[in-house]
Amino acid sequence: MNMAMSERDKTAARHAAAVVLLVIYLAVLLYLLFLSDRYGRTEGFTEYHYNLIPFAEIRRYISYRSSFNTELFLVNIVGNVLAFAPFGFLLPLAYRRVAVFWQVTLLGFLFSLLVETMQLLLMVGTFDVDDLILNVTGVMIGYGLSMLFRRAKKPDGWGA
Repeated sequence: MNMAMSERDKTAARHAAAVVLLVIYLAVLLYLLFLSDRYGRTEGFTEYHYNLIPFAEIRRYISYRSSFNTELFLVNIVGNVLAFAPFGFLLPLAYRRVAVFWQVTLLGFLFSLLVETMQLLLMVGTFDVDDLILNVTGVMIGYGLSMLFRRAKKPDGWGA
């Protein structure tokens, strides 16, 4: 009995792991955005809140960062980028048919737009075009990291 895994088996196992990690990531992200008292739900909204001016909130957070506590600044600027980087990283690893930069970026944009729209309609957050910009930036960074990872792992079957 040969205990060693074939390259095909290793590739299938890595693919399955990427799918599982993507599902876990999406579940955690959606929990944080819609159910979490700390990062998602905003108590007391009785009307819609939105920003449709690109870079307005980003500029405000950067210009007045000394007025905000560090956590608020990091969550709103860095957090939006970091929150969507796993999407860009895991999606092409989980689904090889969606492994081209523009496809991953478009799907990341559409997913972010869905999240922002749901936040607006459910009044559990603010629809913010700057969040879309930051989220898609995170998707693109994650995609770049996944391509570096794939290249580093290519001899083991990732890039096959």
